Order: sequence, then C-alpha cells, then structure tokens
Amino acid sequence: MIQVRVIKKIVQQILIAGCWAFSVNAQMITPEQYIDLYKDIAVREMKRMGIPAAITLAQGLLETESGNSELVKKSNNHFGIKCKSNWTGEGVTHDDDSLGECFRKYANAEDSYRDHSNFLKAGKHYSFLFDLSSTDYKGWAYGLKKAGYATNPKYPAILIRHIEQYNLQRFDLEGAEDLPAFNTQNLKEDTALVKINKAIATSVTPTQGNDQGEAAAILSGAPDIINLVNGSKCIKALKGTSLLAIATRHHIALQRLLDINELEEDGLIDEEQLIFLQKKSDKGSKDFIIVSKKETRYSVAQNNGIQLASLLEYNQLNEDGDVFSGTKLYLKPRVQSGPVKINSGHNAKPILHEVKAKEGLYGIAKKYNVSVEQLKEWNKLGSDNLKIGQQLIVGK
Repeated sequence: MIQVRVIKKIVQQILIAGCWAFSVNAQMITPEQYIDLYKDIAVREMKRMGIPAAITLAQGLLETESGNSELVKKSNNHFGIKCKSNWTGEGVTHDDDSLGECFRKYANAEDSYRDHSNFLKAGKHYSFLFDLSSTDYKGWAYGLKKAGYATNPKYPAILIRHIEQYNLQRFDLEGAEDLPAFNTQNLKEDTALVKINKAIATSVTPTQGNDQGEAAAILSGAPDIINLVNGSKCIKALKGTSLLAIATRHHIALQRLLDINELEEDGLIDEEQLIFLQKKSDKGSKDFIIVSKKETRYSVAQNNGIQLASLLEYNQLNEDGDVFSGTKLYLKPRVQSGPVKINSGHNAKPILHEVKAKEGLYGIAKKYNVSVEQLKEWNKLGSDNLKIGQQLIVGK
C-alpha cells in the first residue's frame, strides 16, 4: 500500500509539473506577436522623436526576449534602461552586469517606449545619431553600440538581423512622414520621463505651432476679461469660481455654458482654466501642435479652442488620459485622398500594386487609404508576409 501511495504521489507531481510547464509556455509570445503588439507605438514614437521604428522594435525584441523576459514582466521595461541617479520614478531590482541592479519600472509598455525615446534624445552621447537618416537602421545599430548603449560587441549585428528577418524597416517608411525637427544642442537629460519642454518649444518651426499661444496670454492676465481663442469668446476663470456665477454674469443659460465647455455638471472650477462663452470650432487655427507640458486631453482642447470630440477624432484617442510633453496632436483633419472602394460590378477592374523592397501591408494599406484587413481579404492572405514583385489587389 505504501508503494502504491508513493507511486501515486510521484505521478501527481509529474502531472502538476507538466501542467505548470504548459501554462508557462502558453503565456509565451512569438516575435511576430510582439511586433504586432507594439509596432504602432514604435511608429508613433518615431514621428514624435525621429528614432527609427525598426531600431526601437529590434531593441525591444532583443531586450525583452520577444516580450517574455522576467524583467519586462515585472516592470514593463522593454529596453533594459537602468534607474541611474537622476531617475525619480519606481524601480525594480534585477540581476544584470551586477547582482540586484535597479531598473526603471513603468505603468505600461507605452510609457517604456516613450522613456526610451526621451532617454536617447536627451543623452548628449546619442546626439550624433539624429543626424543620420531616419531609414538608416544599420547606421543607428552601429551608432548605438558606439555610444555605449550596449556592451555586447555583436549588438549591432543582432539588431540588424532582427530588422531584416522580420522586415521591420517597413515601419520606418511609415514613421518617416511628419518627423519633427529638433535642435539637439538644446536637449539635456532630466529626471523620470525625461523632460524636454524647452528643447521642443524652441525646435519646432513656427508654422507648426509649439505652445498654446493665445491661451497662454489669457491665462497670464486678469480673470473674467473676454478674449478670443481660435475665434471663440472665452474668459480666464480662477480655481473655485462658480460656473453658475459665470453663466449669470455673461447672460448665458447654465446648461448652454456646460455644453459649450463640454462639462457634465455645475459646480466650482477645479483649477484655473479657460471657459468659453460661445461654441468652440471643430478645427484648430494650426494643423497641429507639439505639446510643451503634461496636460489632459480636455485642457489641450480648451487651450486651443477646439471641440474635444474633434481633437479626439483627429488623433484617434479616447476621452481619458494625459498628454505628455513632446506629443504631436492634430487640430485639423489630415489631408488624404478618398477611400478606395471595391466595386462588385462585372466591369470593375482591379487596381494592382506590385510589392517593392521593404514594403509591408501597413504601408501599402495607408498608401491606398484602405485597411490591412481589406488587403488580406481581397488577396486571400493568411499572414502579413509579402514577397518582392507580388501583385496585390488594392481596389477596383
């Protein structure tokens, strides 16, 4: 009987170990899945800071073991950035070059990607990289090693292999549009999510807009004086001011005042802000702005005299969340050609596109203003992989 019980116990332990191993493996993600999860963030960061999306994704793949490393799971740190003396955010201990080193901890992957961009942009020893072409991934790979990002002598070769194996350079072609212009001489590394407000404010060309302009002038002046922002009347309202008092003083129905300012209920104003007395425009006075300090999406809409719903629509955002320094936000619809429609008539001829080197479904879909899903459906594609010279139906 004792022998039987021992055998049963051993079998149970084997089964438990097998189930645990299966559970761990089930949570593993592939390099392709990692790329699909974070490619959009990498492209957004390229447009924000100018770092090739291919390089960012390749570094992420390497540093996180395709999203499966112990460090990334406990810290959301995708790039192995250590705390250093100037880091004021949270940290976790992890064994690397030495035992128990401090690594930066982030609330989510997007914060890690953003800090990675800020880290490179603000580091003086990385400044020469930003003189390279945004599509020169080989130059960036060797430049990162030269600047001391990694100690592994094979680091550039590993990044390049990842980029070419998974065709990551196709994302550089998307991110190369609307790249911001920066003066790297003005950039200095700061604490936490690196602050580069002054550098951003002085580096963007005047026609693009880089601050709140009219709003800043009004907020620095006296309260309750009627001014114009983006063509709409508004006042500066101090913290603690009653919305009902403002409505009464300016002969506006309270509900209308709430509607104009996209507020849900009456009460006292939480913080100093602009309050509009007439409906805001659905378009801004500029094509886009580069936000110069951390704000809410609502405050950006108020300070630019634009309806919140329009701001969210132009930038494909939801209502909640902060906007961080250096973020590019569109205040008008982006100019693009009308969508290509598939005509099911018998006389409709397909519009074909021949795949060129470094092209991917994402870039081709954007070029013809269709979705990746449509391209897959029309061409009966089972994956994102394309071959040079392949003919794709992109419309009819």
